Amino acid sequence: LLHAAPMFHLADLAAWVGQVMLGGTHVMVPFFEPTAVLGAIAKHSITDVLLVPTMIQLLVDHPTLSEFDTSSLSRVLYGGSPISAGVLERTLARLPQARLTQAYGMTELAPVASLLWPEHHVGQRTGSAGRAAPHSEICILGPDDEQLATGDVGEICVRGGHVMLGYWNKPEETAAAVRDGWMHTGDVGYLDSDGFLFVVDRLKDMIITGGENVYSAEVESALSRHPAVLACAVIGVPDEEWGERVHACVVLAEGLSPTTAELREHTRTYVAGYKTPRTIEFVTALPMSGAGKILKRDLRDAYVAKEAADAVL
Repeated sequence: LLHAAPMFHLADLAAWVGQVMLGGTHVMVPFFEPTAVLGAIAKHSITDVLLVPTMIQLLVDHPTLSEFDTSSLSRVLYGGSPISAGVLERTLARLPQARLTQAYGMTELAPVASLLWPEHHVGQRTGSAGRAAPHSEICILGPDDEQLATGDVGEICVRGGHVMLGYWNKPEETAAAVRDGWMHTGDVGYLDSDGFLFVVDRLKDMIITGGENVYSAEVESALSRHPAVLACAVIGVPDEEWGERVHACVVLAEGLSPTTAELREHTRTYVAGYKTPRTIEFVTALPMSGAGKILKRDLRDAYVAKEAADAVL
């Protein structure tokens, strides 16, 4: 098992414990760096790795990927944030021997709630987070904690013996998060008729434009399908007319230079018009946390600061 994700998050630490119980071998890199990770896979014939989607994207889109022997890699476990359709398609194509498993959960759930097994990475289910793990029960609750019907979008809530007892010395936060035994994840999603969980977005990342709810992950998935889009993040920015405006920050693949109009037209083929980014900003990189997650708050803050500076001028 190659450890490239930080162990101050529970996911990689849990994987470490599991590997110890199985008597497996651990290979660790000090921090995630694509070339170092690819080199470690080749040198040590790594079979298993745990990554977040951003890390996967940096590996499969690495310009020298083909120069490294990754044939030993048989299992890729991923989670931590939604994976875009484009990145998933490229991963399946460029690491064809690797069986992918997605784990959805959080530290408060120790840490897994659902699993999408390799055999379910086909068709529409590829975009899901799988079914509830054996120890877990999942439901979708509305704003008044009422249970919603199949296919209805609401907050993902989880119940089971793996739910935390509470936040240390924070009784109010605990009471808000765990109600009637259900852990309120802060994620928005729905369950299909077969019990597959689809994570739509984080509640805090939902964009309300002209009174309509727009889930950034859905727009990112559509935008990422364009061959020129290496990575992207969609945020809501202040807009006098619409309240919030759908704004996309895009990192382009080397040597490609589509226009914003082209990217908007492409996205419009997958999502409704009001979900299509009204503005697109090309950036060289996206800010990331130590765990490899995109820091959307930094993108929002940078946008607001730039708008304020332009207003002064």
